[in-house]
Amino acid sequence: MGKMKTAQKLPPVEQLRGRPLGRILVKMGILNREKLNECLRIQNQRHGDVQIGQIFLELGLIDEVQLQVALAAKRGMEYMSIDGLDIPLDVIEKVPAQMAKTYHIVPIEYDKEQNELTVALDSTDNFRATDDLSTLMGFKVTAKITDSDALQSALTKYYETQDENINELIDEIQEDSFLAEFEGRDQSIDLDELKELSESNPVKKLLNLVLLQAIRDKASDVHFEPFENEYKMRYRIDGVLYEMIPPPKYIAAALSSRIKVMADLDIAERRLPQDGRISLTVHGNPVDLRVSVLPTMFGESVVLRVLDRTQVSFDLAKLGLRQEDHALVRQLIRKPNGIIIVTGPTGCGKTTTLYSALSELNTIETKIITTEDPVEYDIDGLIQVQMKPDIGLTFARCLRHILRQDPDIILVGEIRDLETAEIAAQASLTGHVVFTTLHTNDAPSSIARLLDLGVEPFLITATLEGIVSQRLVRRICTNCKAQFEPSEAQLTELGLTEDDIKGKKFHYGRGCDKCNNTGYKGRIGIFEIMTFNDELRDLVMNRASTNILRVAGRKAGMRLLRDNGLATIYDGITTIDEVVKETTVEG
Repeated sequence: MGKMKTAQKLPPVEQLRGRPLGRILVKMGILNREKLNECLRIQNQRHGDVQIGQIFLELGLIDEVQLQVALAAKRGMEYMSIDGLDIPLDVIEKVPAQMAKTYHIVPIEYDKEQNELTVALDSTDNFRATDDLSTLMGFKVTAKITDSDALQSALTKYYETQDENINELIDEIQEDSFLAEFEGRDQSIDLDELKELSESNPVKKLLNLVLLQAIRDKASDVHFEPFENEYKMRYRIDGVLYEMIPPPKYIAAALSSRIKVMADLDIAERRLPQDGRISLTVHGNPVDLRVSVLPTMFGESVVLRVLDRTQVSFDLAKLGLRQEDHALVRQLIRKPNGIIIVTGPTGCGKTTTLYSALSELNTIETKIITTEDPVEYDIDGLIQVQMKPDIGLTFARCLRHILRQDPDIILVGEIRDLETAEIAAQASLTGHVVFTTLHTNDAPSSIARLLDLGVEPFLITATLEGIVSQRLVRRICTNCKAQFEPSEAQLTELGLTEDDIKGKKFHYGRGCDKCNNTGYKGRIGIFEIMTFNDELRDLVMNRASTNILRVAGRKAGMRLLRDNGLATIYDGITTIDEVVKETTVEG
């Protein structure tokens, strides 16, 4: 295409918002009705497989700029050419470099009185960037559309050399005289000062960089922790905490206030725990941050749980189940009724396993209701209920009402008491499949836990169909994976002899840039699946010990967590250290 035609004079944007694209182009005087109708006929002939704007471009009726102007008007946004625009440095500094690049935006004007920032975007689909900019930086944001080439050259011109890192931002904070005034004043900061602290630009920039880096590095949690003489920031990646460069201790109140503002929490309340949520869209993907604020001896400890849907695959085939275990789980979850328990310590992937099972069962013919505390991921097609124990909305109470909602499958977040366990059992006896979790070390000990809660043995044998126990082990980084011979001490830790490992290969990760020199990248599940036969049911009726149940389970074909861990080592997926850390040798 040659030189672009200039965009025509546009009627007021308010008159064009929400109108069909063709009608907007007619109003702009670029198309006439005959041409528009001809294009609509072509679109119909192609069965609507191509967007109308593409047809206008193909026929040479409009150019790219005019299409952008019209698409902007449809969203109620104005088009603006930023070619050759000289943007003041103080406006550029309102948005950190990493944020501008991540969200593909350039700030072009700032009204200090109104705290209003005008930014240029190159796509009307990127409108969520304005919401995030408002959440992260606290501005009122107005967006204008410009063309991609102009935006890219502005990003290169103003931000190419400005790749901030945490060290530089911490230096900037240490040089900030306003923040330095709060050294040693943890408890004596009033509400107006807290508000001012939460609006401090260096603090906003540091927090944004920490959050964007955490999301980029696939961290599951970000910790901000006050201690007597220091303030720590840590990420959890693949289950392991890594410390970042610590900022000065006196910005603790500023950081926690900024996070509270973003999560709509009460910044004046510094004596009670608070929970909230921050919703962002990074690289076009929705990311939820679950916020927990806890008062400690030395200030507020803040932990953000990063819930990024793109990093979690709710697919049974991708959890790490071995072929025979995968078939067994699929068979279990398709039972017409009964209770299926997933067990393991906090953070072992129980929720992911349950969501994966529900995703597989989530069809138009099936009604699925979940009760969760809290609801971690919002999944289409599932009715999800958030527990609120402080107002009496407990698992037990909710479960009673759920049964009146005509469900086929129910997820009870966790069985914590006898009442919940009994209602879950009643639900399964009346023809429902009930999924739930328990905090126990392995599958057989779940029986002891239910008996401890006071559940009658006959109720357990009548309703329980299967127990899945799981752990997460880190995967060896495929980029720096290497083979090695295990030492005698390592074999002893696994309970193996030289004869046991004949013909077996062992691997580890040497450490490289791709895995932050840890030797690991990502995690995979190892599982222990106990299904019930008549012998096991008889043992439960007689209140047999956990050890006897374990022996009977193995006889019936149950592979222990340790056995599955060993198979994962031999497959070259994980290391000896990981399996030793996550599993024990049972008698």
